[in-house]
Amino acid sequence: MQLVPTEDEVIALLRETGALRSGHFQYPNGLHSDRYLQVALAMRRYETAKILSVALSRKLRAHPEIRAIIPELSVVAPATGGLPVAYGVCEALRAKQVYWAERAEEGGPQRFRPYLAPAKGEKVLLVDDILRSGRKLTELKALIESHGAEVVGLAVMLYQPNPETPDFGQLPFYYLAKLDAMYYWDSAEAAQKVQIAGPVEKVWI
Repeated sequence: MQLVPTEDEVIALLRETGALRSGHFQYPNGLHSDRYLQVALAMRRYETAKILSVALSRKLRAHPEIRAIIPELSVVAPATGGLPVAYGVCEALRAKQVYWAERAEEGGPQRFRPYLAPAKGEKVLLVDDILRSGRKLTELKALIESHGAEVVGLAVMLYQPNPETPDFGQLPFYYLAKLDAMYYWDSAEAAQKVQIAGPVEKVWI
């Protein structure tokens, strides 16, 4: 496998590790889908985590403006779930530091722990495992910019867009593979179109 695997190779790795599953899944926002992805199941294996992290770092290094600021770059995740990816990318890039946002309570706003907030003018790379709804990443971008820091790019392992996925405009965006899935708002329609036996499995983003 090359330093930057093909999209097909990335998808094959995810299936092999059990991170990518097929079936009938319902997300918290009510959407039904025929695929569910949990990158953490792939990142638990050191060799797989290394392959994916190095591959994503190579894509980032290809961007001259990001490559030039790597020694001062902060890698920030929107929640603790994105930390395996953030640490892997930071190590592969040899970036400056890693930190993350969290919620004080369920449904509450994102915040940083004391001493973890970005400094004014700090260069920040947003990193997560999946870009699906984009809600946490959108909130994190706004939170970082409210501290006067600059978001210079967005990098995720997998891009799995749905009807609610936002557009981040001109922000440089990197991912290893795009996962096309079918989405439905109606459970009966999903069951008919997906045509996979078994109950609906409710999952969490």
